[in-house]
Amino acid sequence: MDSFLSQASIYLAAAVIAVPIAARLGLGSVLGYLAAGILIGPVLGLVGSETTELQHFAEFGVVMMLFLIGLELEPRALWGMRHHLIGLGGLQVVGSTALLAAAAVAFGQTWQVGLAVGLALALSSTAIVLQTLSEKGLSRTDGGRASFSVLLTQDIAVIPILALLPLLATQSPVRLSTDGSIQRGADAHDAAHHSLSLVDGLPGWAVTLMTVAAVAFVILAGVYLTRPVFRFIHASNLREMYTALALLIVVGISFLMTLVGLSPALGAFLAGVVLANSEFRHELESDLEPFKGLLLGLFFITVGAGINYRLFLAEPGDVIGLALLVIFAKGTVLYFVGKAFGLKRRNHWLFTLGLAQAGEFGFVLLAFSLQLNVITPDLSEKLLLVIAISMLITPLLFILYEVLSNRMKDPQVEQAPDEIDEKGTVIIAGIGRFGQIVNRLVNASGFKTVLLDSDMKAVQLMRRFGVKSFLGDPTRPELLKAAGIAKAKVLVVALDDTAKATKLVAYARRHYPDVHIVARAYDRNHVFELYKAGADDIVREMFDSSLRAGRYVLENIGLSEYEAARAEQTFYAHDRHTVRELAAHWIPGTPASENPAYIKRAKELEKDLETALLSLAAEHSQKTD
Repeated sequence: MDSFLSQASIYLAAAVIAVPIAARLGLGSVLGYLAAGILIGPVLGLVGSETTELQHFAEFGVVMMLFLIGLELEPRALWGMRHHLIGLGGLQVVGSTALLAAAAVAFGQTWQVGLAVGLALALSSTAIVLQTLSEKGLSRTDGGRASFSVLLTQDIAVIPILALLPLLATQSPVRLSTDGSIQRGADAHDAAHHSLSLVDGLPGWAVTLMTVAAVAFVILAGVYLTRPVFRFIHASNLREMYTALALLIVVGISFLMTLVGLSPALGAFLAGVVLANSEFRHELESDLEPFKGLLLGLFFITVGAGINYRLFLAEPGDVIGLALLVIFAKGTVLYFVGKAFGLKRRNHWLFTLGLAQAGEFGFVLLAFSLQLNVITPDLSEKLLLVIAISMLITPLLFILYEVLSNRMKDPQVEQAPDEIDEKGTVIIAGIGRFGQIVNRLVNASGFKTVLLDSDMKAVQLMRRFGVKSFLGDPTRPELLKAAGIAKAKVLVVALDDTAKATKLVAYARRHYPDVHIVARAYDRNHVFELYKAGADDIVREMFDSSLRAGRYVLENIGLSEYEAARAEQTFYAHDRHTVRELAAHWIPGTPASENPAYIKRAKELEKDLETALLSLAAEHSQKTD
C-alpha cells in the first residue's frame, strides 16, 4: 500500500508540475505529460518496472476517448464519412506500410519482417493527435476531420493486421518467461492463450460468427437496453450511480470486444455512435470526461517513463535518425494522399504533420510480432524506442504547423460586387444577427432599406427568405455612393470586424456629415473608438440583453415590475453618462487597467450609480409606507 501511494504521488506530482509549465509555454499538455514521464523515469529513476503494467491500464484512456468521440457522431454522419474512411484512410495505411516495409528491406530485413515493421509503424497515435487537435481547436477544420478519418481507419485496420501477422511467422512462437528465458513452441502457445477468450480453438467461420454476434449485441443493447437501465438508475436518486453505469458501459464493451479478439477502442467507438442519438448522451460525456483526461495523461507519462534510455544513450543518432525517417516517410505519403483528396494549405499541412508519427498501437503490434517470432527481441526494443521518440516529436510537429499556418494566408476569391439598383432612407452595412433584426423592424415600419455585406453566404441566405441584399464591401466608397448614402438619413454599421466598423464610421462622418450613424460595438473599448470616429448612437451587442436579464432578476427577488423597470432605466441613463465621461480619459492602445485616471473616474461613477439606485429604492419604500 505504501509503495502504491508513493508511486501515485510521484506520477501526480510530475503531471501537476510539468503540464501547466508546458501549457504556459504554448507546447500543449501532451508534451508536458511526456516530459513529466521522462523526468521521473530515465532522468531521475523514480519509477521503474511498474511502468509497463501501468501503461496497459492507462491505455484505457484511449478507449474512453473513442467512446466520447463516437457520442459526437450520429450514424448518419459516420456513413457520410465512408469515402474518407475507405479512400483517405485506406490509402494512408497501404502507402505508409509499403514505403516503411521497403525501407526495412533496404536495411537488410526479410520481406516478412519488413511487412510487420511497416504495419506497426504505419499507424499513428490516436491519443496524442486527437487530444492535441481538441486542445488547439482544430478538430472541426477540414484537416482535423481528415485526420480523424484516417485515425478511425487505422483503429479498424488493427483487426486485419492482427490476423495477418501470424502468416508472417517463419518459426514457432516465442515468449519471454518471468526469469528472462525464451519459451518456444507449445509452451509459448499455452502461455499466450491462458487469458479468457470466446474464440480460441474455434474454426474460422465460428470466429466470424462470434465477432458478428458481439458487434450486434453492442448495437442492440445500445438501442434497446440503455434507456430502461438509465431510467432505473435515475429512480435511485444517487448521482454516483450514473458514473458507475457510464464506466460499466465502457468497461463491459471493452471486455466483450477483447473476448472475441477485437480492439476495445473500436468497440467503444461503435457503442458511442449507437448512443449518439440518446437523451443520455450529455450525461455520459460529463461522467466520463474526467476519467478520460486523467487516464490519457497517465498514458503519456508512461510513454515518457518507459523509454529505454540505455539503448538510446548507446545509439542516440541511430534511434533519432530512424524516428525522423519514419516521420519523413509517413509525412511524404500523407502529403500526396492529402493532395489527392483536395486538402489545401493550412489543412493540408495539419494533415501531413499531425499524423506523421507512429502510435500506441505500434507497441501492441510489435509485442504480438515478437511473440510470434516475426521479429527479433533486439529489433523490437529498437522499434519500441523509435515509436516513443516519434511520439515525443509530435508536439513539435504541431508547433511547426502553427509556424507555417501563421505565414500562410488562405487564398480569398474576390467576388465582384453587385450592381446596386436601389436606394433607401436607411443603409445597413452587415446583415448578421444584429443587422437582420434592425432591418426587420425598419422594414416592417414602412421604411426602405439597402442591405450591404461582403459575405456571399449571408447575402444568399437573405435572398432565400425574400430579402433583397447586395454583395460588396461596405467600407468601399464607391459602394456606399451607389447605395445612396449622399441622400440617406441613417447609416447602420453592424459589421463583425471591429476595425472595419470603425473605419466605415470615420469615413462616413468625414464625407457625409449629415447622415446619422448608428453603430454596433463589440465592447467598451470599441465604444470609445466608435465615439472618437464620430458615431451618433452606439449599441454594445450584449448590453441591452444583459440589462433586460438584470431586470428579470430584480423582478424575481422582490421588486415589482415598475420598480425593476425604473432601476433598469436609471442604470441605462447612468451608463450612457459613464461612457461619455470615461471617453475623455480613454487612451487608445492602453489597457484600462493601466490607466490611473480612467480607473479613478470609473470608481467615482460607480459610487454615483450606487447612490442613485439606493435613492430610488428609498423613494419606493416611502411611497409604499
